[in-house]
Amino acid sequence: MECLWRARVPARFMASKSIAACVAAWLSCVALVTPAPAVAARVVRFPVPEFDGDHRYDYAGQVLQLALSKSGQDYRIEPAAFAMNQERQVLELEAGRSIDVGPIPSSADREARLLAIMIPLNKGVLGWRLGLIRRGEAAAFAKVQTLEDLKRIRLAQGQEWPDTTILRANGIDVITAPRYEGLFKMLIGKRFDYFPRSAMEIWDEQENNASTLEVEPHLALHYFYDAYFMVNRRNTDLARDIENGFERAIKDGSFDHLFQQYYGERLRKAHLETRTVIELRNPQLTPRTPTNRPELWYDSRRGF
Repeated sequence: MECLWRARVPARFMASKSIAACVAAWLSCVALVTPAPAVAARVVRFPVPEFDGDHRYDYAGQVLQLALSKSGQDYRIEPAAFAMNQERQVLELEAGRSIDVGPIPSSADREARLLAIMIPLNKGVLGWRLGLIRRGEAAAFAKVQTLEDLKRIRLAQGQEWPDTTILRANGIDVITAPRYEGLFKMLIGKRFDYFPRSAMEIWDEQENNASTLEVEPHLALHYFYDAYFMVNRRNTDLARDIENGFERAIKDGSFDHLFQQYYGERLRKAHLETRTVIELRNPQLTPRTPTNRPELWYDSRRGF
């Protein structure tokens, strides 16, 4: 799986080439690992990064490739024609345009509008949040111990992200912005002070802003939350095939292997076991959330 979605594009591509070049490299890589079938494979369109250095879809693309490879059907993943944020992905899927599946962070509204394959893509790691802060300001967060302390911190999220609703439901004021990349500029420009990011995303984001931002070492936020593959509600065949392949990958251990391969070092770097953890409630959880399957959720106390 080392060659999928980002195609593990060499660092020089991500640093100096356009998104188009990165996508081209990914397509070349997929062609190497996916032999051309005798009968034309069904094309599945998947979101592309919003900007150079955006790696949020790397792992999800690999999981999708794994699930489809075990579905018993012939599929070929192709990148979407243009980049889009979370809410645009929901709109495009709902309308049956431009993409066929997306790794969508869950909310009650999104689960009602789309058909979700209810297997958490990241084992709930999307709900383990560390803070991206300006360099040299870690001491200002050392005394944050409780939710009441957190409420005094200026933090921000994306305007349409479910995280924003979750934080506000816990009494936290949230500054918002419509564009993901704009939030980093706002943090650097002191529009807010603490940017909660998942333990899987934050390391790439910090590396992209290494001269100005660092990962706050003391605090972690946690809420029960993750992303699922979602498709148009009429696209039941694709949903069934993704689910069947995903369950086979869980059963044979290949999903756990990919998760550990991709997130193992990032979670070890997070040192969740030594951080002050502030537990938050998630009012967006629906009855379909697979809380009865602990093997699908990462637990920092038992590790993988």
